[in-house]
Amino acid sequence: MTAILPDHFLWGASTAGHQVDGGDTAADTTFLEGVTPSVFKEPAGKACNSWERWEDDLDLVKGMGLNSYRFSVEWARIEPEEGKIDQSALDHYDRMVDGCLERGIDPAITLCHFTLPSWFAAKGGWLNHDAPSMFADECVRVLDRIGDRAVLAVTFNEPDLPRILDNGSLPQEAVDLQRACIDAATKKAGVARYRSGNVVIPEEVTQLEYGFIRAHRTAVQAVRSVCPTLPVGLSLAVIDESYSTERGKELALDKRESCYGPWPAAVQGDDFVGVQNYEREVFDDNGPIPAQPGEDVNESGSPLHPESLANSVTYIHHLTGLPVVVTEHGVSTPDDDLRCRFIKASIPPLVELVRDNVPVLGYFHWSLMDNYEWISAFDVHFGLCSVERENGTYDRKPKGSAAVYRDIVASTVL
Repeated sequence: MTAILPDHFLWGASTAGHQVDGGDTAADTTFLEGVTPSVFKEPAGKACNSWERWEDDLDLVKGMGLNSYRFSVEWARIEPEEGKIDQSALDHYDRMVDGCLERGIDPAITLCHFTLPSWFAAKGGWLNHDAPSMFADECVRVLDRIGDRAVLAVTFNEPDLPRILDNGSLPQEAVDLQRACIDAATKKAGVARYRSGNVVIPEEVTQLEYGFIRAHRTAVQAVRSVCPTLPVGLSLAVIDESYSTERGKELALDKRESCYGPWPAAVQGDDFVGVQNYEREVFDDNGPIPAQPGEDVNESGSPLHPESLANSVTYIHHLTGLPVVVTEHGVSTPDDDLRCRFIKASIPPLVELVRDNVPVLGYFHWSLMDNYEWISAFDVHFGLCSVERENGTYDRKPKGSAAVYRDIVASTVL
């Protein structure tokens, strides 16, 4: 059977389990947060307490007038020990999906958003020859339970990110700390190699990439075996590489070939490809041009270019020939006025692509709320809503940008 693509534009927000749920004690990320040294600034702990407050999250999505919510189903919750399935975790996701539908929200499911069961990481993670079949079993388990009510299934979140980070996006001290963290985890677990999906050492990037591709192809088959009409694909991190000189053009094209080269073939036959864009890099003779005085920048100091979203979508659509879903897009900043300006400037060019018949199926903003941002912990802010973590209430409060996004959705006809 052929996948049934959404018959309406998906306006949504994205989250990921480890970053919002809290308390996933069987996860590899939790294990890595607890070793010494750790690349993670602090443990996620209860994160945003979404495991308990997921209904509040769905109310936020509904309150913004959105019709879809992208969230991850956490393998470590469902199979905390190899071969032992926690039915209560599947029950939880079943309730979440029903909660979405009760509010008129289409659930978009991510099957692996970086975090893995610790037992799987202790077996070498995606470097393990048997990893694809183990992941396929998880996909079948999940979709057999909730696939009949989902609108999209995303197998992997940003499997190209390790390659992007290996192309100069991480300072050497961070690379060294990742290696030390992985070595400490391997020693603590008492195994030959403890390997995660988002703490990676440079010499294993190619092998990891190959593991992701194998697992993705197997997962697509598994999804279709259970839900033949459910659209399935993966999401790619995409930096909008551009240039200002001829040498800069060579550098930009070289980076594109390195970062995205394997993926057009890997996604052939999929129903869509996800694009996750946050930045643009403009290359001159010496590499990416840093932010100039007066330019808007994000919390990492990178300049903001609202046109990067539409550029990235156009590039990936042409590269793969597939329909596109913007599975993530946003800006890390404590300045919500900046976020408002960025949203207002970024979305209209995307809307024009849709009106020009580029097959863009939806837009999901990252993120619904300020959450745990991996090695930066809680020190960067992507949320349309804030979360009162310090006082222990975990109350959510929409920011002005939530209203801006709501108004754009309400006034845009697609």
